[in-house]
Amino acid sequence: MYTIQGKGVSGGVANGPLCFYRRGDHDVAKHEIADTEAEKQRFESARQTAMEQLKALYEKALAEVGEEGAELFEAHQMMLDDLDYVEGIQDLIDGEQVNAEYAVSQVAEQFAQMFASMDDSYMQARAADVKDISNRVIGILGGVVAGGIDSDVPVILAADDLAPSETVQLDKSKILGFVTQGGSGNSHTAILARTMGIPAVIGTGDALREDYEGKTAWIDGETGELFVEADEITHERLSKKHAKQRAMKELMDQLKGKENVTIDGRKVMVYCNIGSPDDVDQVLANDGGGIGLFRSEFLYLQNNDYPTEEQQFQAYKTVAERMGGKRVIIRTLDIGADKQADYFQLAHEENPAMGLRAIRICLTRPEVFKTQLRALYRASAYGKIAIMFPMITSEWEVLEIKRICEGVKAELRKEEQPFDENIELGIMVETPAAVMMSDRLAKLVDFFSVGTNDLTQYTLATDRQGGNLDRFFDAHHPAVLRMIKMAADNAHKAGIWIGICGELGADTSMTETFMALGVDELSVSPSAVLPLRSTIRSINTAENREKILEDLLK
Repeated sequence: MYTIQGKGVSGGVANGPLCFYRRGDHDVAKHEIADTEAEKQRFESARQTAMEQLKALYEKALAEVGEEGAELFEAHQMMLDDLDYVEGIQDLIDGEQVNAEYAVSQVAEQFAQMFASMDDSYMQARAADVKDISNRVIGILGGVVAGGIDSDVPVILAADDLAPSETVQLDKSKILGFVTQGGSGNSHTAILARTMGIPAVIGTGDALREDYEGKTAWIDGETGELFVEADEITHERLSKKHAKQRAMKELMDQLKGKENVTIDGRKVMVYCNIGSPDDVDQVLANDGGGIGLFRSEFLYLQNNDYPTEEQQFQAYKTVAERMGGKRVIIRTLDIGADKQADYFQLAHEENPAMGLRAIRICLTRPEVFKTQLRALYRASAYGKIAIMFPMITSEWEVLEIKRICEGVKAELRKEEQPFDENIELGIMVETPAAVMMSDRLAKLVDFFSVGTNDLTQYTLATDRQGGNLDRFFDAHHPAVLRMIKMAADNAHKAGIWIGICGELGADTSMTETFMALGVDELSVSPSAVLPLRSTIRSINTAENREKILEDLLK
């Protein structure tokens, strides 16, 4: 048995084979090939596999985001079938006796340069498409599978770490748990694990070795341990823990349909954080009262170009309809910092968390912002959608946002497009500036939602992604809690509600404190809804409120 110690960032235990995440290596080496006919057949087989993958992606996109959103994958199939493209690769294999990977990469570069040199902006954008389909074929030739998981059965997925764009494209049905060499408790791998309700361990370092591939392992997301080829005693102990986990879930299921109300009668809204329309299943299964944070950037991270208005509209409409009239708060795109999409062509920044990100991109690229707003307003005709804007620091930003929103509404009226005239607009309180200006900002919006991850980062000057800074990243810090209290007081003075959508909202040791601070809503991972409901129903907010506030403010 091999025991690897890391840090647990999503609770629970799971048992299954270890599978290392496979990335395509697009730095292709050139090799001389003797049998060119066999190599051409190898290319053709990979091309057909890629075609099947693209057809499956087309069907998935069609169901989730509609015809326009699925067109990209249809276009990619046509490019992969292009006679000039295919013959160019075959001729290079024949003429220079080179391996298929090299031939594909060379022809892809030629086609990309040709498209990029054209005057038409549409054709210029096809340069990225031809590179994308070629990288897919090269990945297949190199044994890299779609979604990075080379397994027919569910696995414990191992990696150095995963970028947001990679987590978006994972086949989640195949994942029992995550274990990474690096990362932090606020990494997107950790957030995804909590959304899915599966265990995750980070920070294992070099002890997590690729030669463990395929070996059976246990992962414990509470203790941060990974046991590879566990001995009989460990297997029995964790099997019992797993059984208790299932029993606890069955007990929590009895709370479905019950109110989120404290002993002294205070009602709390318990909503869910999600990252894509697929996550709505988890919200409904866990009896979430609504969606408090829909991270719309998934649409941008999984695309090779800016998502169209229609593609976004279909995604937002799907979620709104499936939630059946419950509030769905959609955060406008939060690209930048650790969430990068190449086609945005953002300049390198020494300190990206402080740079051009979130609302700053929206206000400097109004055409991108307006496209998303049009989609959001159109989708509001199909459910109770609210719009939330991230990284606010000043009044002028909110006033400019509202001016752009009014322009979008005027356009839609002129086009006779239906939308909710009374759609709620809110802001994320995740900067100290927003807290200090919350008395004025509260008069301009319908709600606040505290992003505790970034609020902690900016308040404590501690990088939320820095794995070696975990001991300094203290979301329980009195400075952070005092800021939540100030924002809550100012929200209530202005007659609006305030919620928490950061990871701290699911910390049941803090629930009573949040009630004392005046928080009205908690938005958490779907799997945290029922445990949080159990905690809410067990506390008496009136009984301990004064002592909690006294300890915090003294």
